[in-house]
Amino acid sequence: MGSIYKRGQTYWIKYSRHGKPYYESSRSHKETDAKRLLKEREGEIAQGKMPGINFERVFFDDLAESFLADYRINGFKSFERARISVKHLKKDFEGYRVPQITTPRIQAYIERRINEGAAHATINNELSALKRILNLGARQTPPKVDRVPYIPMLKTNNARKGFFEYGDFLALRENLPEYLKGFATFGYRSGWRFSEIRNLTWKQINFDEGTASLESGETKNDEGRTLYLDAELKEVLLDQWETRKKNGVLLLYVFPNRENTGKIVDIRKAWGTACKNAGIGKRLFHDFRRSAVRNMVRAGIPEQVAMKVSGHKTRAVFERYNIVNDADLQMAAMKNSQYLEGQKGDKTVTIHDFGTKKEASHDS
Repeated sequence: MGSIYKRGQTYWIKYSRHGKPYYESSRSHKETDAKRLLKEREGEIAQGKMPGINFERVFFDDLAESFLADYRINGFKSFERARISVKHLKKDFEGYRVPQITTPRIQAYIERRINEGAAHATINNELSALKRILNLGARQTPPKVDRVPYIPMLKTNNARKGFFEYGDFLALRENLPEYLKGFATFGYRSGWRFSEIRNLTWKQINFDEGTASLESGETKNDEGRTLYLDAELKEVLLDQWETRKKNGVLLLYVFPNRENTGKIVDIRKAWGTACKNAGIGKRLFHDFRRSAVRNMVRAGIPEQVAMKVSGHKTRAVFERYNIVNDADLQMAAMKNSQYLEGQKGDKTVTIHDFGTKKEASHDS
């Protein structure tokens, strides 16, 4: 139970919520005002509310803006994805007060997005954004969110399936515009991300040491890494350097755009046309990354080293890129068959006779 006491001429109240004491001034010299305020606070606590805060006045729109501001302040690289998630969330929750954002309404949002054809992984990104929006509101002082509702997540298949066999890569490269051939080769052999390659500058290339380097802050996980160039990558970079000198425009970027005016921005049209002409179906540039990981593992490179090259921070994420395809399964079946065939020469068998083991030999 709460209590009332005086500080000077003003009445104060004391009450508890979840075992924590709260003290609040009634801002009045009248005891009846203090009693009324104490009764109001105890009623709010009985309803499971945070006393003294009117959550009905807090709207989703304000929380969403604070969420995006948090991304901008912290310089998160996934800001654009967060902005797109908020755009989708606003279609259902714009104008909603915090207490109106309940689990049933969230489930209705999920159902609408599924009906629109959104992938489960995409919907989960949006639900994660909603959860962070509400959690940030709950952490503020004073809090703007009393309780974060249960937010169900969808099951997803995290295995990445797209990849390039070497013949597919050669067919694609043959059909790409000249300015993208070296770009594609670097992607296929290094496993670097599209953004890391298009932002690569000549100051990051060391021909004497034969390396290409990414500094901290230039990668998705903010960790720098160094790629030691093989013979083909060295040739690609030397060709890019000679082309740069011939053009007479000394751009900073290793792989400039078609017009030679800056870095590559969008290759979707040229990429799609090349995939079609190569007869390899729809592929993604990111498939190069998956392929590079699998190629390194197949080549016998230790996984820890392969992770350093590709820039995967955790083994769980790396494992999603280490794809096993039908050819791998066929190879496993063939090796298993060869092993079993080799066992036919072993004529020793074990006979179980009343709890004892006896070895006998017979002809195959």
